[in-house]
Amino acid sequence: MLKIIRFTFITSLFLVFFLSIVPASTIPNFAMLSVLSDKLVHALIYFFLGYIGLLSRFEISEILLIFLIFSFGLIIEIIHFFHPYRYFEYLDLLANSIGVTIALLIFRLKSNLSYWFIIFSP
Repeated sequence: MLKIIRFTFITSLFLVFFLSIVPASTIPNFAMLSVLSDKLVHALIYFFLGYIGLLSRFEISEILLIFLIFSFGLIIEIIHFFHPYRYFEYLDLLANSIGVTIALLIFRLKSNLSYWFIIFSP
């Protein structure tokens, strides 16, 4: 199961990178997104990357993994600065950071709840 989760994580990273460097006009329905829904999509994508990354149980700290996923988004935004069909946006970085932070919080909350249920179960 862990191999499937890790494969999903790595594949998702490649997919996000690919979709981030192609011109936005080539992505169906992308132009219809408003600014708010675009940021929501960013937050959801980075929530997914963060959560699936944490489930992958790599042998690094959770904080380092979340930082690396955020850095992945930062590198993509830097590429956007130089890309002729994309734009660097600070709000994208904010949405990405919100997504990975929520993933970490939910992952830790779920882990803590599981711990308490094991201790106090009859």
